[in-house]
Amino acid sequence: MELDDMPKQHRSTARVLDVLEYLATEGQKGCTLSELSAALNAPKSSLFPILHTLADRKYVYLDKGTGRYSIGIGTYALGRAFTAGRDALELILKAMEAIVRSCEETCQLAVLDKEKVLYIGKVDSPQAIRLVSSVGARLPANCTALGKALLSGLKDEEILLLFKDRLCRMTDRSITDIQHLLAQIRAIRKGGIAWEHEESTDHVCCYAVPLRKGGKVFAAVSVSFLTFRSTPEKERLVRESLVKAQAEIEQIAEERGFVLKY
Repeated sequence: MELDDMPKQHRSTARVLDVLEYLATEGQKGCTLSELSAALNAPKSSLFPILHTLADRKYVYLDKGTGRYSIGIGTYALGRAFTAGRDALELILKAMEAIVRSCEETCQLAVLDKEKVLYIGKVDSPQAIRLVSSVGARLPANCTALGKALLSGLKDEEILLLFKDRLCRMTDRSITDIQHLLAQIRAIRKGGIAWEHEESTDHVCCYAVPLRKGGKVFAAVSVSFLTFRSTPEKERLVRESLVKAQAEIEQIAEERGFVLKY
């Protein structure tokens, strides 16, 4: 089935998911109905019954003192149900912890969600000055090393159809030329390491590798660090740590037959 032939999203269901995904990125601080309305470009009259129902079912928490909504305990229960009996994420996180011990920089795990990267795991750097990021956040795939690594699992024709020649720009260094992006992705398919220097965030650079099972990319892992700590030695250490973790994770994936279902 071609991407253009996929059925359209159910509007009401999509609105509920938009609310949950946005609140997930806001963390414990949450947001008010007005702030959520502005962020989602949706009328408060349509968001209020959704929030009321989600709060009643414990998927959203309403602080009556501040009027701010945040993610509720119900979502935690769903997350636990997803991970119950599954060791894939736990094993990958252990490999990510080893990367952080080696290079002392933030390590992130992501999957591809259409033309965006969905962050599903993170191990923070012990450095006092470090990258701030959130599990559950989404960024344009063309602007991130993780995105390029994930896109390497698609054919050129699929990538062209995904972006329709419209690439997002997050900084002045973001790749907005589709042929430039494809050239980098072709190198990754041949065993190269994905990279970006200040393409998604100023003063931050990143390297990433795809994770494959049966020849298919199911996730990607990256290391991000601030440019003032970028030296030839640091970059070499980061690349070596990623390649080592890639081999370990892919071997476990083949032996145990796991993939990250999302």
